[in-house]
Amino acid sequence: MAAISAGGNIPPFEVSRNAGQSLQRRIHLALLLVAWGLVCPWTGPAAQVPTRPAARVVVVHDPQALEAFGARPDRVRRMVDRALMRWTETADVAGAWRRLVGTGDVVGIKVHSAPGRIFGTRPAVVEALIAGLLQAGCAPTNIIVWDRYLRDLQQAGFDTLTNRYGVVLAGAADTGYDPEVYYESALLGTLVWGDLEYGQHQPGAGRKSHVTKLLTRRITRLIVVSPMMAHPEAGVAGLLYTLARGSVDNFLRFEGEAARLAQAVPEICALPALSDPLTLCVVDGLLCQYLGGNRGLLHYSSELNEIRVGNDPVALDVLSLREIERQRRILGIAHPPVSRELYENAALLELGVSDPARIEVITLND
Repeated sequence: MAAISAGGNIPPFEVSRNAGQSLQRRIHLALLLVAWGLVCPWTGPAAQVPTRPAARVVVVHDPQALEAFGARPDRVRRMVDRALMRWTETADVAGAWRRLVGTGDVVGIKVHSAPGRIFGTRPAVVEALIAGLLQAGCAPTNIIVWDRYLRDLQQAGFDTLTNRYGVVLAGAADTGYDPEVYYESALLGTLVWGDLEYGQHQPGAGRKSHVTKLLTRRITRLIVVSPMMAHPEAGVAGLLYTLARGSVDNFLRFEGEAARLAQAVPEICALPALSDPLTLCVVDGLLCQYLGGNRGLLHYSSELNEIRVGNDPVALDVLSLREIERQRRILGIAHPPVSRELYENAALLELGVSDPARIEVITLND
């Protein structure tokens, strides 16, 4: 059984909008109920225990989605549209988007741009999302493409979307962090430039990771788009890891150790500022990088030519991790087993489904 230790002295949701004690109380209550069942077992007729609905994921595969490792925008647009229409069970793209967002919403599209335009979230995938949102009546200025740093977005080519569609490009660190909304942990971080408490010499500085103002003050609907890229500690630089990493400051203290990430990433993603607006999760599976850590390496990559869509980040990450492991087996690459603790912890916090047997996968082929 996965376990989550105390995440620090965090006030409950209704006071501070932070996760710690409230999440711990939920886990503690669940454990008490399990213990009660062991002490006072049910001796009557066997009862049918309802199970949580399985996660649902739509996968669209197009063998012609890539050309010389570059995305073909027309093919990708069709893949994204098909996935969304199947996911929402609607007959047209605009109708699919209207099931997810309103015309008055401020839609934030969170990408993973640090690995660059080939290995990170590809601009062609985000362009397809933007086109659909515009078709549904969303204003360009109410669409924000964002990541941790604005410079990473620009270097990955996302500034072309601003020029073409008039959408907003924003960095979490460049926008600033909210002093009132944070994740707190006893683990002391070494603050760097851009962290809210950097340069402050006060007791307790370095124990909080503050949430970007993009999430606390602007975005009302959140879409997360991650690549399918192996990560040395998290297993995959997927939806949960990239969302947590990009949304808060003072995150470096959790990097480099799987156990730290396994606790911090789910708890950060469970903060209401992140979990409440989460509307859609997209995995850019055009390429699958199965080795190489945080660096983009073509010789450790396979063309998968897939777009995956759902609303369960845990299920999608677990499927990405399984695909990464499958690619390693196909190529005969020996690799230590990847811990599932991060995703099991996320399931305990009710962020999604970590059991592959409870994930329904609907595949559409071109």
